Amino acid sequence: MRRAVLIAAAVVVTIVAVVFAFQRKLIYFPSPGPLPSAEEVLPGGRDVRLVTADGLLLNGWHFEVYDAPATVIVFPGNGGNRLGRVPLARSLTERGLSVLLFDYRGYGDNPGTPSEEGLTYDARAALDLIDGPVIYFGESLGAAVAVELATYRAPRGLVLRSPFASLAAVGSHHYPWLPVKMLLRDKYPLLERVSAVDVPTVVLLGTADSVVPPAQSREVAAAARAKLVEIAGADHNDEVLLSGPQVVDAVLSVG
Repeated sequence: MRRAVLIAAAVVVTIVAVVFAFQRKLIYFPSPGPLPSAEEVLPGGRDVRLVTADGLLLNGWHFEVYDAPATVIVFPGNGGNRLGRVPLARSLTERGLSVLLFDYRGYGDNPGTPSEEGLTYDARAALDLIDGPVIYFGESLGAAVAVELATYRAPRGLVLRSPFASLAAVGSHHYPWLPVKMLLRDKYPLLERVSAVDVPTVVLLGTADSVVPPAQSREVAAAARAKLVEIAGADHNDEVLLSGPQVVDAVLSVG
């Protein structure tokens, strides 16, 4: 019996050690480059370079609309690259808003390795590129990045799609048998920060979200004093939540 307990304890310790060592590979899922030019994906697009405070050069695409009232900076989630956000950029530019799409460090054709601190630098570099009014659009993990940036410099408006309360909260939901809060290096305390942001805000969620529990997104909406838009039956990566009409209308409503 004692031997069995020791073996079980050793297995648990090994699993915890592996998760701790490789946790960022369980959080960030970048799609690599190379990527086409901005002009190739949308007419009139312009390739841009972002310079981070720690010295990285990151690639992005700027889609400018003449006389646009604001530029939407899109803060992606933890997967893919900016090519997957082109349908959103197309829909927003068609409605008269300029858009900046960029990839975090380690995503797309960018150097570096993603981390919470690194994504903070990347977000500020994106903001530095834009003159004039801005709207922050953050999806999932990108919602936490956008909220942190909003505490640094408030935008005209804020749209949070499928936001979680914190990375620990969503991690504990999926791995209830792990001491997630103790293990995490990257915290992303979105709920803790969002109450300090005082700008027009919309939170969107899918009621069938299998990645971020809808209850956490509702909690964020309440803390942010935000308008809440619930899309019935939508899962985390369904097209309606990526670039659907409710998403576009939400961005327009805060701009």
